[in-house]
Amino acid sequence: MDDLPLAVNLPEHDRDVPGKEAITTGNVLETMSVTKVAEEHDVVISAVGGGNGAAHQATIKPSAIALVEAMRALGDKAPRLISVGGAGSLKTTQGQQVWDAPDLPENLLQIMHAHGDALDYYRTVTDVDWTNISPAAHIAPGKRTGAYRSALDSLVTDESGNSSISTEDFAVAVIDEVERPQHNQRLFTVAH
Repeated sequence: MDDLPLAVNLPEHDRDVPGKEAITTGNVLETMSVTKVAEEHDVVISAVGGGNGAAHQATIKPSAIALVEAMRALGDKAPRLISVGGAGSLKTTQGQQVWDAPDLPENLLQIMHAHGDALDYYRTVTDVDWTNISPAAHIAPGKRTGAYRSALDSLVTDESGNSSISTEDFAVAVIDEVERPQHNQRLFTVAH
């Protein structure tokens, strides 16, 4: 797999200067590559995904393993790890997992289960400071309101049973977790 952008470093004095971002590349599936990118940072946010279901299965859990191994290699200097997951493993109001809904396309099920496999792996990790955040069932570009509701293992829905969040508000939720950690070694989810 080609090197992928793994970090965007924004030095404090350049954060408000357009075009001053430094992009560091590496391979998220290779522990040493992740270690080099992660050292000297306080937080690593992983949002690995894209492509079809088979691509997710080939990258999501393997990248989780490489990320955890990189944090372990950094020892006491390891940054906190926040990983973006999927909504498939969340519980519905009926008590079943989202991926158990009837008539879901196979490609979508593969993506959901790839994120679920990574979450299952994270849940075995007790020596790394990790958090897994799942978006609502529907996430798409929209309006940034700065408002969202959260839950631990259950799908967050509105009064009509819809579960959605804008990508902008999802990003706010991720940054809120970076700045005010509340879900160490846990899954949580957010929605409007």
